[in-house]
Amino acid sequence: MSNAQKDKGNELRTKDSELTQAETNAVADLKERKRSRVRALDIKLDFDEETRRLTVGHKGKDPHAACALAMHELGTADDRFFEGVMDQVATLGQQGSSVSETASNFVMSVVAGVRPQDEIESMLAIQMGAIHQATMMMARRLNHVKSLPQQDSAERALNKLARTFTSQVETLKRYRSKADQTVRVERVEVKEGGQAIVGNVQNGGRLDDKK
Repeated sequence: MSNAQKDKGNELRTKDSELTQAETNAVADLKERKRSRVRALDIKLDFDEETRRLTVGHKGKDPHAACALAMHELGTADDRFFEGVMDQVATLGQQGSSVSETASNFVMSVVAGVRPQDEIESMLAIQMGAIHQATMMMARRLNHVKSLPQQDSAERALNKLARTFTSQVETLKRYRSKADQTVRVERVEVKEGGQAIVGNVQNGGRLDDKK
């Protein structure tokens, strides 16, 4: 290969590796979002074969800060709720004698994305993460079936899980919308004596005219 050809090849590789302005902006935006985001430390799982005990920790130097950040991410200030939920999330990453920190940390990333404001929203977010994992597992199984009965079973399970996830999303929206409900007065009539009749007052439902 001549020097000219080598130079041409290097030039093409350089152009291919260059980012467009839109891509550069996207990278900068991601870096800024990471800097401004409060994020809990990753979960660390240790499984003792002899005692069959699963220990939950965090990949960080300060355990107090790790727990505080995790509680913030879960939207709770209750130590009892935090300990119970973290134990449940940890078991999602356990399969027999092996553990998958990735699975448990994925669920926590879903929680972080939902940004729960209380324990109810936190539990819903955890369930959504768990259901999504199960959904993807059944989708993978459906792609590798070897018989019609296996296909039917996988399809039914996949459909149920997908519907459950959608239902969870709608439930979260409805739960959050309660805090946004407003009172709207459609009609006010002032009668003799200064009494006011308020009609069609709505607060999540319709009320009859009252004096």
